[in-house]
Amino acid sequence: MPKVTKRTERDARELVDASGAIVADDADALRPVYAPLGAPTETRKGTKHEYRKVNVPAHRFAPLREHWMALYEPVTKQMKIDVRMNLKSKKVELKTTERTEDESALQKSADFVQAFLLGFDVQDAVALLRLDDLYLECFEVKDVKTLRGEHMSRGIGRLAGKNGKTKFTIENATRTRIVIADQHIRILGSFQNIKVARDAICSLILGSPPGKVYSRLRAVTARLAERF
Repeated sequence: MPKVTKRTERDARELVDASGAIVADDADALRPVYAPLGAPTETRKGTKHEYRKVNVPAHRFAPLREHWMALYEPVTKQMKIDVRMNLKSKKVELKTTERTEDESALQKSADFVQAFLLGFDVQDAVALLRLDDLYLECFEVKDVKTLRGEHMSRGIGRLAGKNGKTKFTIENATRTRIVIADQHIRILGSFQNIKVARDAICSLILGSPPGKVYSRLRAVTARLAERF
């Protein structure tokens, strides 16, 4: 009968496997514990590239051609993303490179191009590259209320106001940018500010007078200013 030896207290606390990793003695005996590895500081060569494609509407070809360099330089120099216009498929194509450092650079660049194609100015859309808490929200008038004929025209007119006064007032009060393209409404801003602007726009669509919406905006923006 083989001799049974009693393990020492130190052997009971920990075991060392053949590779030198320390393992627990009980239920976790089969799970080696290694030191955590740090994230690589540089992108390794041979990494698979990622791609994004952004559709270009027909009515935005002329503005895209006119402002192409204003879009090209921030994407390639700041984000280090390759970008080109595919005339055959009518899409803007973006691709990561070995020089790309930020993992979110590709998505930010795609959002930047998408914002311009939705009607925002380049100076406003470029904020998507520099700030992390900016978002785009798109909806239609019919998502709020079903309007037809002249009722739809009057609803869109209430949103814009005389010479765009109502739209500018909402933008300045909520620190957002708004694009009204027929029945489509696009808002660019932070999450909280988009919510305030959307509520004001929905109130106008539902028929609230602009004066009442302005007073409500002043109250909401005052509360936001006190909070932050």
